[in-house]
Amino acid sequence: MRKLSLALANLIILFTSVSCQNKVEKNLPELSQEFTTILDAHGDWRKWRNAKAESYAMIHEGVMTEENAFINLDSRKIRLSTTEFEIGFDGKQTWISPNREAYKGKSVKFYHNLYFYFFNIPYVFTDPGVTVEKIADKSLNGKKYPTFQAKFEPSTGYSPKDQYFMLINPETNRLEYLLYNVTYFGDESPPLNALKYEDYRNADGVYFPRILTGYTFENDSTKNIRYQVTFADALLLEEEFDSEIFDKPTNGVFAD
Repeated sequence: MRKLSLALANLIILFTSVSCQNKVEKNLPELSQEFTTILDAHGDWRKWRNAKAESYAMIHEGVMTEENAFINLDSRKIRLSTTEFEIGFDGKQTWISPNREAYKGKSVKFYHNLYFYFFNIPYVFTDPGVTVEKIADKSLNGKKYPTFQAKFEPSTGYSPKDQYFMLINPETNRLEYLLYNVTYFGDESPPLNALKYEDYRNADGVYFPRILTGYTFENDSTKNIRYQVTFADALLLEEEFDSEIFDKPTNGVFAD
């Protein structure tokens, strides 16, 4: 099992909520039978919907940097911990510590939940404001896949015009490829990218991919590898992390 940063692990031990209240299950959304079948193939997805928090470790392969993620699922408050920086979302604003220069990417706000979202597809597509429908099959690398498209209401998320197509393995009914594009940075018609989901692992009845590999996508084929990340120690929790761990540290700054 990968080691968490000692300081953050201590925070979680200190601040994780403890409750003796009876567990309350959330109402399930109205989903098509076809999409429900896909969710069922990924394990007990209702457990994900009823969970209060999630944590996991992620490695950026190639550069071999590790991130530890801690999320309250209802509020989507998040904290990412690395040796170089901490990034968080307190429910209203994103922040980074010790300074903005510690993260080399374009946008802290864009990055803070990027891999959380990818890692939790198809479960996050049961969120309010998301509609999933089966569309015509798509072909990728010469193989035909049953395909589902996720669409977002205009007020949902930071960039509701993004496109997501789930390409489903016809034998396992699990997500094998995600085709997606990113409109967050202002491009009205960005190209599609491909993300491959591999080596699903059981996390107490819910299955998550161990490997995600991003590719450029052209002429119904994957091309160059853009990135690869691996995951470990995925946990779903029945109690939220205390909200204080998502607050900006005194040496942090709010950032877009």
